[in-house]
Amino acid sequence: MFVMEREDKMILDKINQSKDLKTLSVAEMKTLASEMRELIIKKVNTIGGHLGPNLGIVEATIAMHYVFDMPKDKVVFDVSHQCYPHKLVTGRKEGFLKPENYMKYTGYTAPEESEHDLFKVGHTSTSVSLATGVAKARDLKGEDYNVIAIIGDGSLSGGEALEGLDNAATLNSNIIIVVNDNDMSIAENHGGLYDNLRLLRQTKGQAEANFFKTLGFDYSFVEDGNDVEQMILAFEKVKNTNKPTVLHIHTLKGKGLAVAEENKEFFHWILPGALDEKSEEETAVAVENYTSLTCDFIKEKAKQDKTTIVVNAGTPGVFGFTKEYRDALGKQYTDVGIAEEHAVAYSSALAKSGAKPILAVMSSFIQRTYDQMSQDLCLNSSPITMLIYWGGISGQDATHLCTFDIPLISNIPNMVYLAPTNKEEYLAMLEFSYNQNDYPVAIRVPMVELKSCGTPDSTDYSQLNKFKVTEQGEKVAIIAAGNFYGLGKDAKDELKKQCEIDATLINPRFLTGLDTELLENLKSSHDLVITLEDGQVDGGFGEKVTRYYGNSDMKVLNFGAKKEFTDRVPVADLYQRYHLTKELIVDDIKNTICDKVSK
Repeated sequence: MFVMEREDKMILDKINQSKDLKTLSVAEMKTLASEMRELIIKKVNTIGGHLGPNLGIVEATIAMHYVFDMPKDKVVFDVSHQCYPHKLVTGRKEGFLKPENYMKYTGYTAPEESEHDLFKVGHTSTSVSLATGVAKARDLKGEDYNVIAIIGDGSLSGGEALEGLDNAATLNSNIIIVVNDNDMSIAENHGGLYDNLRLLRQTKGQAEANFFKTLGFDYSFVEDGNDVEQMILAFEKVKNTNKPTVLHIHTLKGKGLAVAEENKEFFHWILPGALDEKSEEETAVAVENYTSLTCDFIKEKAKQDKTTIVVNAGTPGVFGFTKEYRDALGKQYTDVGIAEEHAVAYSSALAKSGAKPILAVMSSFIQRTYDQMSQDLCLNSSPITMLIYWGGISGQDATHLCTFDIPLISNIPNMVYLAPTNKEEYLAMLEFSYNQNDYPVAIRVPMVELKSCGTPDSTDYSQLNKFKVTEQGEKVAIIAAGNFYGLGKDAKDELKKQCEIDATLINPRFLTGLDTELLENLKSSHDLVITLEDGQVDGGFGEKVTRYYGNSDMKVLNFGAKKEFTDRVPVADLYQRYHLTKELIVDDIKNTICDKVSK
């Protein structure tokens, strides 16, 4: 067993709300911490989720709820990587006790679940700004309560965190910022700020060089943030302070689970079953996929050209950039820490100065960089390669949806956004982007099974916005982008089966512009054009096609996601909702041109 066996009766049985913690002895709190870890480990290993960060903050969470008067006193979590212990003691323990309830609560803070949660939070570096706003509103209303922000896991490197700290320091009233320092981001920390945190840890908070004090904060340090007694004393010391205060606590990421303590990066977030024993078949070498293709491409280019450099913002695991891979790249790899805005501007400057930057970003996090993409990158036409991972409709939490990148990226001038449909297209697009010097190029890394057409792609992608007719037909044209090209093929086959219409199938490849010559030619032999895109329709690729045909007789149907925040809705359900099945697509085609599809 990788977790402790527990007796039938738990201390947690007594805890229905955070106020119940005030009845416990220190010894009972220590037992409670072990129980909470056991439940967190079992749940996360069953359904996946953030493991290491939650294990590391158990004692601090117990102590915080013991000392403060929640929910009158307010706490704001950063990213929500560390909110599971908080949920366990704020009326949501049933979501951890039985497997059938594991999906009852989201993995992030959520006001609809509990009055103890003020905000939906899933992106990083926001807690200090949010807490500062809460504290200022309190002061304007003449109210009296503590406001606590908890920030850790490398989030301090984000620009908003630094902006928030700068403003919070001037409040001249109660705000307590708990810096949960486990000497880690998702991977290792990067940046000068973390050198100062390391110095403060080494000197037990006594170093003269103190980033927080330079901003004007009162400052306290806790050497062992996993000691509930130390944390109680620390919170009692800062409770009801009338000054902006930083409480810097040193904790152990993955505390209580040996493999998570030893491999903090891997166990930051895990898939279901990561702690189970694996058979030889399950641990076999992974097959080739788009991630391995990308890593191999980068490795080869780095060998050929010393100016090739890979940039990412604190999430290397998403892209397959293992510790060994990063070390092999050496100075040709930069992790800027959790700072996507800086990553875009930094990459733009690298390209303008003659380097070959390849910036890897997760779709959900590219949302943080709109201004930098517009001003620092596209306005200057810096020729970087930007790889967008995980783009598409998914069953993710509302905080980590990846459906918005097409509208966001494809509407900025000078940007070229490409959507490959197979291995050869992807490699050709990478080569084009890497070698050209005219545009910033983004490539939506496919989120479908790797497919090969068997022959190299000889397309000249410097001829922008040229679509590819892959199957010539009539009456109906299906323009299916990227991940949904396969769905387009299925819809074509279903339409032929049901209505004996042999539709034209088109792979647009470009998401940022239109092949107006091709669209114009479709008018002569087609009555309907449908577009398929694995993302939000509003502001997306398909609406560009609709706008082109606006003053003509051509009918257009756009298929994709609605403009909405979904929260852990199964993908199959979303496909039904959005009519993204071959049967529903054909039904819509028939309803649109029913008089023309009848025999």
